[in-house]
Amino acid sequence: MVRRPVAWIVAVVLFVEALGVAALNWFMGVVVDRQDMSLAGMDPDVMATSSKVGGILFGLYFGLCAVVALLVALRDRAPAGVGRVLLISVAVVHGLLGAFAWGLLGWTQFLFMVVVLALIVLLLMTYDAQERPAARQPEGGKGDGGPPVVPAPVTPPTAPTTP
Repeated sequence: MVRRPVAWIVAVVLFVEALGVAALNWFMGVVVDRQDMSLAGMDPDVMATSSKVGGILFGLYFGLCAVVALLVALRDRAPAGVGRVLLISVAVVHGLLGAFAWGLLGWTQFLFMVVVLALIVLLLMTYDAQERPAARQPEGGKGDGGPPVVPAPVTPPTAPTTP
């Protein structure tokens, strides 16, 4: 049973985005290579190769982040360690890409980036909330039907200081 479908959605969106980014950058590299034009004296072969390599690296990065989201969905646990850092970094990347998309491409691309950003933040926040255990019953039986027993605080309150 899927309790939190947001992790599955994020994983699918990031996989699709990884393929799209890699394909788009590869296509741009092919276009630059076939035009055989330079930009400010740069070698066209270097521009084409760097576009292809950048697309592959960005696609692998988004793919790795999608694998982390998939593992979160399969385990139904919050991401920890490097996985959490990857998801936070991909959220920051989508925020930056959204800002660039607003200025360069338009509001529809900006909206897509913001939706993906919101999904990633939702993934991080839903698994961050800890499930609280049910109130403990007294050891002698079912209890008297009064208010639930509240466990003692982990750390005592600080003592007041006098000047």
